[in-house]
Amino acid sequence: MVFTTSFPQPVPADSLYLGQTPPGNIPKIFNLPVTSGFRALERIAVSSGGDEIYYGEINTYPVTALRVRLLRYRNDKWEGPFNVFEGFMAPKLADNDSTIYLQDNHFYAWYSKRTESGWSVPALVLPGGMKSHYLQKTSPNNYYLSSYYEGAPAPGDICKLITTGNDTVLQSLGKPLNSSSEENDFLIASDESFVLFSRKTTEGASDMFISFRKNNGGWTNPKNLGAPVNKPHYNWEYGQFISSDGKYLFFTSGGLNWSSYYTYWIKIDNIIDSLRHSNFAPYLNNLIPNQSGLTGQSFTYTIPDSTFIDDDGNNSLTFSAVLSNGNPLPSWLSFDPGTRTFTGTPTAADNLTVKVSATDNYNLSASATFTINISVTGVDDNIGHLPGEIELFQNYPNPFNPTTSIEFIVSRAGRYSLNLYNSLGKLVKVIADNQYDAGHHKEEFDATGLTSGIYIYRLTGGAIGPARKLVVLQ
Repeated sequence: MVFTTSFPQPVPADSLYLGQTPPGNIPKIFNLPVTSGFRALERIAVSSGGDEIYYGEINTYPVTALRVRLLRYRNDKWEGPFNVFEGFMAPKLADNDSTIYLQDNHFYAWYSKRTESGWSVPALVLPGGMKSHYLQKTSPNNYYLSSYYEGAPAPGDICKLITTGNDTVLQSLGKPLNSSSEENDFLIASDESFVLFSRKTTEGASDMFISFRKNNGGWTNPKNLGAPVNKPHYNWEYGQFISSDGKYLFFTSGGLNWSSYYTYWIKIDNIIDSLRHSNFAPYLNNLIPNQSGLTGQSFTYTIPDSTFIDDDGNNSLTFSAVLSNGNPLPSWLSFDPGTRTFTGTPTAADNLTVKVSATDNYNLSASATFTINISVTGVDDNIGHLPGEIELFQNYPNPFNPTTSIEFIVSRAGRYSLNLYNSLGKLVKVIADNQYDAGHHKEEFDATGLTSGIYIYRLTGGAIGPARKLVVLQ
């Protein structure tokens, strides 16, 4: 962990990045010396002057042997590698290269300070055994991390670390940057202007995406970096690092075979600029709540303007509605795309599943489904369908401040408890603990008094039940 340091030396242009020929728009392997049986993977860190390159080498996944090594430019040549931190990986420099953040193979974040003789002994960053992934610090002195770790109760989100007094919470960056999938490895720009991150794909691997900060503090709908950075099928792209001049992206890529994993680099500045100024696809911001009506009575419902968001401007969206199977709406129900309003008077009981789509000027679209349950006047239809087990729905709205609705279905009457837990699994609040009949139920949850962050809500009744995550914004 400690080594003898020396004064830095400017690196000639032809010796930058170990003297390797810089890539163009096609990724190239960035060759780093490794111990036999190890590979140089996960994020690397290059000092602002380019005279130090820190990188992790690991033996396999899951990682059981790991260390951070250093190559440095001194005396007109590259020296090393030196073993600097044993038992750590994924280095990230901060504070004008005076601090380095590290991660161990148990998903704990550490930091070390530069000293006259090298680096101090690493110390834990987060309190109370809190696990995280790829913790990093930005120029405005904010901390960001992914809530992902092996065995986490919910898929990982990219979060801002909020500390208030003795409380430390993870505040999700919310939709659309985070999704129901998993966001794990990431890099936030030093000025917080964009986030480059890995998201689990439908095939189970991961692709790299980018999201840009908006003027209102939110984030744009992420764009897939596409080829040649992301490879098709079962391949992972992760471990992002961008050089201080913004020219080069370094990342890890590999597939099903350990021998396929390498650290790559590619010229990135033109890619980022192109993605920043090209069309953004619309996205679903809020679920459409299910609706109900009665036969012989007028039915009207307007889709809220906040349901779909287009980062190019919502006035570019065109709306349409059909049944979820693609068939037209029934004759009694009409939809006005200009006002986003459904109207009509049903004559018979029905249960419709309606699909609403929002399409932009480039023919990119987002959609959502909701149900319209029409009951015969005077008949109570609150029981709904009865599944074989407990069914817990995503709260709406989410994120929220300070109230949200949580709906669930139970298959048999009994006592059920709806509880809220923090990211460490500690019980924070009992939302409801009641006797329920079989059928559909809804509870209102007021988060007043809770700090911002990601929480887990779980429904139990005699045994462990389903759980989902919610995001409190204060």
